[in-house]
Amino acid sequence: MATVAETSLGWETEADGIAFAREVLRIEANALIQVRDRVDESIARAAEVIFRSRGSVIVTGMGKAGIVGQKLAATLSSTGTAAFPLHPGEAVHGDLGRVRAGDVVIVLSQSGETEEVLRLLPSIHRLGVTLIAITARGESSLGKAADLCLLLGPIEEACPLGLAPSASTTAMMALGDALALLVSRLRDFRAEDFAMNHPAGALGKRLNRVEDVMRSGKRFRVAHVERTVRDVFVSFAGPRRRSGAVLLVDDSGRLVGIFTDSDLARLFEQRRDAMLDQPIRDVMTADPVQVTVGSPVAMAVDAMRERKISELPVVDRAGSPVGLIDLTDLIGLVPAEAEE
Repeated sequence: MATVAETSLGWETEADGIAFAREVLRIEANALIQVRDRVDESIARAAEVIFRSRGSVIVTGMGKAGIVGQKLAATLSSTGTAAFPLHPGEAVHGDLGRVRAGDVVIVLSQSGETEEVLRLLPSIHRLGVTLIAITARGESSLGKAADLCLLLGPIEEACPLGLAPSASTTAMMALGDALALLVSRLRDFRAEDFAMNHPAGALGKRLNRVEDVMRSGKRFRVAHVERTVRDVFVSFAGPRRRSGAVLLVDDSGRLVGIFTDSDLARLFEQRRDAMLDQPIRDVMTADPVQVTVGSPVAMAVDAMRERKISELPVVDRAGSPVGLIDLTDLIGLVPAEAEE
């Protein structure tokens, strides 16, 4: 069996391959610059139409343009605009029922003459929706039928044969991003709005509030500051899942200190066993770093990173503990150095 090194790669040297790849990127980057310079008032008008629409945005296109349209619909949706992709082939077999008066339809076609797309236009007009086209030529059939036309203009494809959509789809996607983010700006879309649409993953966690990730109820431990160390840990023994810290409160219920499992281990390491029967206030960390309910998780992440701590109390407006954020709850959000 031939190895990769023995297989012909279709160019004379590795340097030739690198040069070809760089040329592809140069052509695509140049296409973006050209489209940027062609942007006019149409994009602002299109964003205004979408912003003021009481319906949804339906995005359609065929082939590679359709794939770009799916990405545009996803970007609109994640930034505050209800948007859905629609395959033109499925549309003419019943899925046009998704489109309602008051919607906005965005049609993507490089040539503006795609047969499957043009077949939709009479029905779209009868539905009384606004049609926005993203295409290369305003004089194309699609360009003429559209209420608003965002022009890509002539674009040199990076494909050596000039056939496979490459630079044109790059430019189409970038123009779609510009439109979606302009609409988002009109909506005054904020980080907390973004978090509502992205509850999963590291990004979602950072944008959520601390109460969304903290341990609460029986999942964190609170004790009075005058209890002994031994009494505190014995009282919390049992099968339930626990955190790596005890939050300590005074008579008013306000947070005054924290004592961690690491603190307990240090007592044994330093042969200070006698302290186990002393008030826990004598060995606690007083006035610990804390965050208030309603704070973004990003603030908690930053505090844990900067102070190199593994547990962070969450308190209410009166200063009473309501939860605890443990480093293990934020895996992937706190840099490794915070664990040292």
